[in-house]
Amino acid sequence: MKNIRPFSCLSSQKAAVFILICVLFFLGGMPLVSAQKKRKPAPELSGGTAWLNTLKPLTLADLKGKVVLLDFWTYCCINCMHIIPDLKKLEAKYPGELVIIGIHSAKFENERDADNIRQAILRYEIEHPVVNDSNFAIWQAYGVSAWPTLVLIDPEGCIVGSDTGEGHYDILDKLIGELVSDYRSKNLINETPIPRSLEKYKLGPSTLAFPGKVLADGASNRLFIADSNHNRIMITNLEGDVLDTVGDGESGRNDGAFIEARFNHPQGMALHGDILYVADTENHLIRTLNLKAGTVKTIAGTGKQAGFMESGGMGTVSPLNSPWDIVFSKGQLYIAMAGAHQIWVMDLETTVFQPFAGSGKEGRIDGPLDKASMAQPSGITLSGSRLYFADSEVSSVRYVDLDKKEVKTVVGDDLFVFGDVDGQGDEVRLQHPLGVLNHNGLIYIADTYNHKIKVLNPLDRTCRTFSGNGKAGHVDGKDPQFYEPGGLSIASNKLYVADTNNHAIRVIDMKTREASTLQIKGLKTEGSKAIPQAELLPFTKVLDLPLKTLKTDAEIQLTVNINFPEGYHLNPNAAPVYTVEAGTGIQIEQGKRKSGTERSALPVKIPLKTGSEVLSTDVKVSMSFYYCRDDNQGACFIDAVVWRLPIKIDKDTGDTAVTLDYDVKLP
Repeated sequence: MKNIRPFSCLSSQKAAVFILICVLFFLGGMPLVSAQKKRKPAPELSGGTAWLNTLKPLTLADLKGKVVLLDFWTYCCINCMHIIPDLKKLEAKYPGELVIIGIHSAKFENERDADNIRQAILRYEIEHPVVNDSNFAIWQAYGVSAWPTLVLIDPEGCIVGSDTGEGHYDILDKLIGELVSDYRSKNLINETPIPRSLEKYKLGPSTLAFPGKVLADGASNRLFIADSNHNRIMITNLEGDVLDTVGDGESGRNDGAFIEARFNHPQGMALHGDILYVADTENHLIRTLNLKAGTVKTIAGTGKQAGFMESGGMGTVSPLNSPWDIVFSKGQLYIAMAGAHQIWVMDLETTVFQPFAGSGKEGRIDGPLDKASMAQPSGITLSGSRLYFADSEVSSVRYVDLDKKEVKTVVGDDLFVFGDVDGQGDEVRLQHPLGVLNHNGLIYIADTYNHKIKVLNPLDRTCRTFSGNGKAGHVDGKDPQFYEPGGLSIASNKLYVADTNNHAIRVIDMKTREASTLQIKGLKTEGSKAIPQAELLPFTKVLDLPLKTLKTDAEIQLTVNINFPEGYHLNPNAAPVYTVEAGTGIQIEQGKRKSGTERSALPVKIPLKTGSEVLSTDVKVSMSFYYCRDDNQGACFIDAVVWRLPIKIDKDTGDTAVTLDYDVKLP
C-alpha cells in the first residue's frame, strides 16, 4: 500500500474524532457541518487504473457545472456499505445536478483488482462512476485517512467540505440543495448527463445472484440458499431440485406468505425444527420462515440501522445493525452483528436481544466479553461451549468461550495483517474470511478473498488449504477454483459452498475433495429478461469489415455466427435480437424482414437479393444476445456487436454468400 497505513472503517461517531485531523490538516477545508465559502480547488481525479460504470475517465473539467460528491471506499468495509443507500437517495433526488464518484482505494490486496471491484459494484447495485484508485493516487491527493470519506465539490471545482464515516445524509442533502439553488441562480448548473456504461448491463439473468450463505440439513434432505441479490431464500433438496422459493424477488420487508414476502439481501440462516431463522442483513432484521405454514415473520429489528454502541432492546421495537450470520443454541440466537463489530444474543422466548461479546470498538483484542474488540464478524458456528466466528476485517478466526466468558483468537493478527499462508499458530494468514463451519471438531473456513476453503484444527492451531488453488475462477474437479466464497454447510459427507461471485452453490466431496457445481433444477420462472437492441448498449463492439463483392441479380445467403468461449453457449431461454439494414440495391427477403429473433441454434441465416444495377452500397447487421455456462449455472452475460460491411455489386464477378463472425470474450 505504498507505506500507507490508513485507519479502518469508521462509524459516524468514531469519525468525529478524526474530522479536524483528516479535513483541516490535509485538505485545508472544513467538515461538511461547517462548510465555508472560501474554498480550495479540488485536486484532479488522476492516477486511477480503471474506470467503471462510465464510458471514459472523468476529469474536473468534465464535471464543471455539477455538484460532485466523492466517496472514498473499499468494498469489504461495512461502514462503506452502510452509506450506499444514502448515496442512492441523493442521486435520485438530484439526478441532473449531482454526480457521485466512487474512489475505490482498496484495503485488501484482492480488492485492488478491477474485475473484483466490478463484482462489488454489481453486488451493491451501484450505478455511479467508480475509479479503481489501486495506487492510492487520488487518496493521497485528497489527504484521505479513513474509509469511508466523503468530499463535496461545488460546480466550479472547489472543495466545500469533507467528513468521514456514515450518517451524513441530512447535512449532505442540505448542502447539495443550497449549492444547486445558488449556482442555478447564476446559470452555472449543467444538467447534461455524463456518459455512463453501467456494469449491470453486461450481466444477464442467472438462477442465483451473489448467494451469500448456504445451510444444508441432511435429516430433512433440504438445502437453504440465501439468494442474496435476488432478495429471496431458495429451498432445494440436497441434489438441487427446487422445493420452494421464499420472497418475490423484489427488495423490501414484507411479512406473510412465502410468495408475498420480501427481503433485502439476506445472509446467514439457522434451522431449528420447522423454523428457519434468517439474518435479513440490509433490512437490519431477523426473520423466521415457518416451513410448515409457509409464512414469514419479523421477530427482531425495526428496519432501521442501530447506532454505534447501541445496548440492544426487544422484538420489533428496537434496531439491529447489519446482522450477517446466526446460530441457534438452547432457545437463543447468537448473531454475528457485523455492523456493530460484536456478537449479540437474542432470547427467543422473551425476544430480548443485546450485545454479548465485544466492546463495539473495531480491532482485535482478546479478553473478557465486554473488553474484547472485534472487526466485522461475518460468520459464526457452534462447537461445544465455543462460538467460533470469522472476524473478517482482522482476517482472523476467533471464538467466544461460553463457560469462561472470554474471547480468544485462534489464527489471525490485526486490521492490516493478512495474506495466504498455511501453517501453524501465528504464522497463519487469511484474507477477509466470511464463513466458518464446525464439523467433527475442525473449523472449515471460507477464506473469501483468497478464493479458498481452508480447514483449521483449533487444538494445535494448524490451518491448511482444503480446496481451491487461490485463483479466482469457476472450475470444477480436483483442482477447483472459487470466486470469493462466503458461506459453508455440510450434509451427507458433502461440503456445500456459497460461491458468491460465481452465482453458484459448489459441492465438495469430503473424501475425494472433488468439486462440482450444484445443478438447480425445477425453478419456476416468468421468462427471461428482455434483451436490449445492440445500438442501445454502450459496450457494443463495432466491426468495420473490408469491401465485399456480390453478384448482381442474385440470391445472397447472409449468415451470422457467434463463437463462444469454451464452456459457454447461447442462453437457451433468451433469443438473440438482431436488425439488418441494407442500402440501395439489396433487398431483404422474407417479406423484407429487417429484424427479428431466432430461437434456433446459431448461426442465423438471412436471405438477401441483389438488384441488377452495378453500384456500391452497404449492409449493417446488429445483434445482442445472452450467453451462459454450458451447465446453465452461475452468471449469464450480455454482449452486442454491429457489423458494418461495404458492398460492391458487380455483374461479372462476386459471391453469393456473406458470413459474419464474432468471437466472444468473457468480461
